[in-house]
Amino acid sequence: MKLTQHTVRLVLAEPLRISRSTMTARDAVRLTVEHEGLSGHGEAVTSTFYGLDTPALQRLAARTGEQLARFAGPESALHALRAGELTGPGTPAAVTAATEAALLDLAGKRTGTAVHRLLGSFEAPRTATARTISLTSPERAAAQARSLAEAGFSVIKIKAGDRDQEADLHRVRAVRAAAPAARLLLDPNGAWSAGQARALLPRFAELGVEAVEQPLAPGDPEALARLAARSPVPVIADEDAVTYEDARRLAGRVHGINVKLAKCGGVHAALRIAALIEDSGTDLMLGCLTASTLGIAPAVHIADRARWTDLDGHLLLAHDPWTGIGGTDGFVAANGRPGLGVRPRTEAGTRSAAS
Repeated sequence: MKLTQHTVRLVLAEPLRISRSTMTARDAVRLTVEHEGLSGHGEAVTSTFYGLDTPALQRLAARTGEQLARFAGPESALHALRAGELTGPGTPAAVTAATEAALLDLAGKRTGTAVHRLLGSFEAPRTATARTISLTSPERAAAQARSLAEAGFSVIKIKAGDRDQEADLHRVRAVRAAAPAARLLLDPNGAWSAGQARALLPRFAELGVEAVEQPLAPGDPEALARLAARSPVPVIADEDAVTYEDARRLAGRVHGINVKLAKCGGVHAALRIAALIEDSGTDLMLGCLTASTLGIAPAVHIADRARWTDLDGHLLLAHDPWTGIGGTDGFVAANGRPGLGVRPRTEAGTRSAAS
């Protein structure tokens, strides 16, 4: 098998402002595994928070390509990947996830099978996805919420963590008034102290917020568990729940865990976490980084396992170079096509490299 890589700049339709940063664009490195005339694709995106820049992703992809060359097909390579025998020590989860996605895409195409069937789901998952509203004015948030509700979105995620805590409350009130039937999720990205969270959560509960992601700064999961035990709003761990061991530590002690393939290492790792927390009192949320349809698609194929789905990263882009999972009507869905079921729109304006 041969691996090539191709890098594209993903520009957001408008800046995404959260409590710790503002993002306008990021790079996506596409991994393509070729074998016997077929190609499978996966995607890894740069992330300042996870310490991944473009040169690092390209270097790691090249190293992975060298290892893939020794396998007879995607099935044996997938087995080795999941056994920890393919990617080298220290390989970031995002690269492992992208490699696994490309191999699953290729394996599905070789057998004419959609990835969700390879993973044990007969029916193609279709689920409502949250759509994110960033830190913005209440007026702008209300206009966005109204537009999203009219388009069919039933779940809206609102970023929080403004220096002015009342501004967060005003934003949520405005969204609630503009989209009264929507389910509301809140995400401060770890911006609050424990004292601030205890004071704010009852007020957000009164506004009908369904759950809050990572209200406290990551690094103290015990504090997050203590907060969850007394919170009037369900608490979902995100930055404090990266690995399987993180999930094991928090299972039954928080109300949800936000699993992102790029932080846990792919669909196999995500399904292990889902099995771990099943019946523990902790529910699964499937989240994502801002990425193209190609980067979001693997998670869509396991979306039927989640209570909350937040797979809108491709919907934030000015131009998505891939298509195949929908989302503009408030629902993401896998389809019956072999592999991941996604197709490229255009290759214009990209930078490429081969390994």
